[in-house]
Amino acid sequence: MFLETIHHVAIIVSDYDLSRDFYVNKLGFEIIRENHRPERHDYKLDLRCGDIELEIFGNKTTDLAYVEPPKRLSYPEACGLRHLAFKVANIEEVVESLEQKGISC
Repeated sequence: MFLETIHHVAIIVSDYDLSRDFYVNKLGFEIIRENHRPERHDYKLDLRCGDIELEIFGNKTTDLAYVEPPKRLSYPEACGLRHLAFKVANIEEVVESLEQKGISC
């Protein structure tokens, strides 16, 4: 097959600053670049952790497109990203580390 890997995953978030803090300060992603996009009234944050690349899109204002996006349906199922899963060497250590950083697991 001609596909080698997933290049990146793009995620639209409702709280840009909180999400930036979570991915950078809690999970340890490094910032590749961060851009304010005034024409779209949002920010784009490119992150990397090892071979994983994420694009985070969000707004720092009360733009309803970000603050109150349509809710994801549980039933019937809705199209779109269901979840993002990371592989770790030791889940117990990761849970303990995240809980020490204030993240409930």
